[in-house]
Amino acid sequence: MEKEILKLLESGKALSFIEISDALGYSKSMDERLAYTLTNMVNNYDLTLTNKNRYMLFSMNEKNSNYVKGKFMETKGEFAFVRSDAMKEDIFIHGSKTGGAINGDTVLVFITKGSKRDKRAEGTVVKIISRDLNNKVGEVYHFEKKTMVSLDDKKIKKLIYLQDNPETRRLVDGDKIVVTLQDNKDDYIKASLVKRIGHVNDPDIDILSIIAEHDINTEFPIDVEKQLPTIPTEVRKSDLVGRRDLRDEMIFTIDGDDTKDIDDAISIKRLPNGNYELGVHIADVSYYIEENSPLDLEARKRGTSTYLVDRVIPMYPHQLSNGICSLNPDVDRLTISCVMEIDSEGKMINYDIFPSVIHSRKQMTYNKVNQILEQNAIPDDYEEFADTLKEMNELAHIIRKERNKRGSIEFDVEEAKIIADEHGIPVDVVLRSRGEGERLIEDFMVRANETVASHFFYMDLPSLYRVHGMPDEERLEKFLKILSGLGISLKTDVRKMNSKVIQRIVEELRGYPEYRILCEKLLSCMDKAIYSPENIGHFALALKIYTHFTSPIRRYPDTTVHRLLHNYFFSKDGITDEKIEHFKEILSEIAMHSSETERNSEECERDVEEMKMAEYMESHIDEEYEGLISGITSYGMFVELDNMIEGLIRDDSFEAIYEYDENIEVAKVNGPRINKVFKLGERIRVKVARASKEASEIDFTYVGDVDEKIKKKS
Repeated sequence: MEKEILKLLESGKALSFIEISDALGYSKSMDERLAYTLTNMVNNYDLTLTNKNRYMLFSMNEKNSNYVKGKFMETKGEFAFVRSDAMKEDIFIHGSKTGGAINGDTVLVFITKGSKRDKRAEGTVVKIISRDLNNKVGEVYHFEKKTMVSLDDKKIKKLIYLQDNPETRRLVDGDKIVVTLQDNKDDYIKASLVKRIGHVNDPDIDILSIIAEHDINTEFPIDVEKQLPTIPTEVRKSDLVGRRDLRDEMIFTIDGDDTKDIDDAISIKRLPNGNYELGVHIADVSYYIEENSPLDLEARKRGTSTYLVDRVIPMYPHQLSNGICSLNPDVDRLTISCVMEIDSEGKMINYDIFPSVIHSRKQMTYNKVNQILEQNAIPDDYEEFADTLKEMNELAHIIRKERNKRGSIEFDVEEAKIIADEHGIPVDVVLRSRGEGERLIEDFMVRANETVASHFFYMDLPSLYRVHGMPDEERLEKFLKILSGLGISLKTDVRKMNSKVIQRIVEELRGYPEYRILCEKLLSCMDKAIYSPENIGHFALALKIYTHFTSPIRRYPDTTVHRLLHNYFFSKDGITDEKIEHFKEILSEIAMHSSETERNSEECERDVEEMKMAEYMESHIDEEYEGLISGITSYGMFVELDNMIEGLIRDDSFEAIYEYDENIEVAKVNGPRINKVFKLGERIRVKVARASKEASEIDFTYVGDVDEKIKKKS
């Protein structure tokens, strides 16, 4: 309802209660809910109520022109920032003008210097609208007979007192706990105990603390455990009714060496007309998960599986994710198949989507598939599949060529892989390889996702889409200024923005040693892809219609898309008005929640990686490395090593005058030992000065430049 109201009022017009109700088509029975929602939105400063009892967007009321609602972000210094959707840049908040806000609060800010259009606006917090109270993790210590908590989030600087009760009295120094923040006083905050995670000396406590901070459950609730015995452990005869039998087809899977939850299998045939018949067969998870059952509600709550350095926190229990739903070799498994006829130009000629049963011939690994496709070396037990794999790779290149022609953006940015020992201690950090096998699977999955999305869209049925909007123009302009400051002149005309323009920019940058850093900057100009019941297309893939269908074991939106297929097309009663209304009602919430849980899971994964990288570098103090300047700020420069570990050269470590130019992102350093302009993407030598696993921080000091010849364009 809030979303509908915001959309209705975005024109800037003020409407009365009755006008809003009529415009949204609400019946009289909705009056109480609408009144409650409008009051809540006014209290949260999303709306404002005029003197004539009309509602309008808070930001569009002239009286509120200097007020901004946003998220309060503390720093380690004596200042903070507020990030708001209404402004392109963060608002600077002096330490004396925080209004008692702490990190994560939603606040109302009065702009005291500059305006909403200025990049360097300053403000004062005038009201704390809401506080992020839940799931703060910290370590217990005792002071003057009081139980205190030192939060892992060091940006919250106030003292935390734990409420006294029999349970908290049993806590000892060093216990790691989850707390809920409560009363906020001038110099301290009261908190209540939620649960004990363990002790600071326990193994795994570092990762468990980050998991708890992100409110990700490692255990499944009792009602889910009770439902598990009702789920079969093998395919039954009754499960095959209405399914196409593909068990005699050559179908197999390709995954990483340690993958246990296998969503997708593939097959290929060459048709008499010369076209390819590509089969993408996806685990039919929704067949086993009844809507609104405990398993379904818990999966919806989790939204996604979370993949950490040495473990997976699954969306479904292992009995499903590694068992009956995983497309393991040499056993029957239920699937939904998307079989597509594709011609030699990569165009879709025909397709069919249907429930099926398969019997995977082999669980292949990327490493061994890449040996066949890249080196023509055939490992043992792969002989009968080699020709099929080569034919698949032939089709993958055709599909990829068609994607590139369309304007699909291929950043091909490397990722880091942390290698840990059996105790979870990082022993190395390397670049994750991505070969022909990985690209092949990606090409096939993207094509299947597009096909399923189109199937729903052209039938005008409620569905979930994976959408990605246009890049932000101001950020893109700043990026182009950075390129200009680096002496990089683009041949591409950037005046008419579309995916082909970004694609050409990426291709032009590919020959520069700064490519990886520049691509990361270009990526930051774009919005993040999200889930939505409304289709706006996918900019980066240059697709007008797209969804997620191929990973139902680890993504709830994919399970939802499977459920839509079952309800609309595989059920006896088919498409009904009742089903359409039902999914119209729930898809917006599923899309929004899934987008939020995806972002939270990615942040958890990133936090664990940063912590483990810092732990790894603790044993490399005083060692020297080469790296690229990946970011320049007013307080120092970030440097990314070749294995993608990133650290900070603090401004005061130069022992010189440090000046930062934010327009072209360069730093001028002038002192007795150094007089130099540092630019983004420049390759330099650094020494590891400090690393802290607890703070997830790595500090470098500048050693010197790398040979100028290396910096020049390849």
